[in-house]
Amino acid sequence: MANGARYSFRSVPSCNMCGAGQEHLRPLGMRLNQSQGFNPKRLTGIAVGVRKCAMCGLVFSDPQPIPERFDNHYGDAGDYWQDEYFADDPSYFEREIAGARSVLPACDKPTALDIGAGIGKAMQALAAAGFDTYGLEPSAAFRDIALKRGLDPQRLILSGIEEASYPPETFDFVTFGAVLEHLIDPAAALTRALEWLKPSGIVQVEVPSSKYLIARLTNLYFRLRGTNYVTNISPMHSPFHYFEFGLRSFELHGQRAGYGVARHDYGVGEVLHFPKIMHAPLRWYMARTDTGMQLTVYLRKRGK
Repeated sequence: MANGARYSFRSVPSCNMCGAGQEHLRPLGMRLNQSQGFNPKRLTGIAVGVRKCAMCGLVFSDPQPIPERFDNHYGDAGDYWQDEYFADDPSYFEREIAGARSVLPACDKPTALDIGAGIGKAMQALAAAGFDTYGLEPSAAFRDIALKRGLDPQRLILSGIEEASYPPETFDFVTFGAVLEHLIDPAAALTRALEWLKPSGIVQVEVPSSKYLIARLTNLYFRLRGTNYVTNISPMHSPFHYFEFGLRSFELHGQRAGYGVARHDYGVGEVLHFPKIMHAPLRWYMARTDTGMQLTVYLRKRGK
């Protein structure tokens, strides 16, 4: 493999989020295990199929590549994140905290859980904003950096969500910041987090949007060049995204899992592969059509 990882491959029988069957899973194209550039036909590698759910907009690979070891993807924080991520930023997670406050029930000191806490930047921001904050991080390399930054090892546990255990209805707020797209089973992760959430509590999720305009234009370019490759997701190379989500993905999963969408917004994000002169008009269009890179949702757990 391009990243040195070994994989097993698992077929996908239904949409992970809404449960739609094979008849609703539309093929988009193929994705290589490396950056594809402008002429992927000249490259050699392993490719997986990419599908999109016609019911909810979820984009995913089929078959799904499962790494032999978690550290094959996230073993070195320095390799994964660019240098600027490690710099202190007073405004980090400010927008997300404001969004949470706008939909959370009134509480003097809400309890918060950061799932996939990384080097602890969101945990520190939440604590500074008055939250009683805890975290989960499955990568030892990421957690070690967080502890060096002053995080309490009793509050930031080395664990994935699948192995972690908290009492039911412990937290007012749970956040998956740039996490859900990396998980093999995001629907199960959301369902588990809801068990730890108080009634009417909020789960905040930030994920890549399956409506991203630049991805659709890039796919069109590939088709015009006579290839069936697509730019969506990157399940076998950095940043190791397994999924892109539609708003409908959460609306339909919430009907099964016991939550509703309390608030959502789209972020424009980066403009890739286009000349700089086109960036401003593309950003203007994406901001007005909800076709930016990121989707953020605030999910309210239904009361008993």
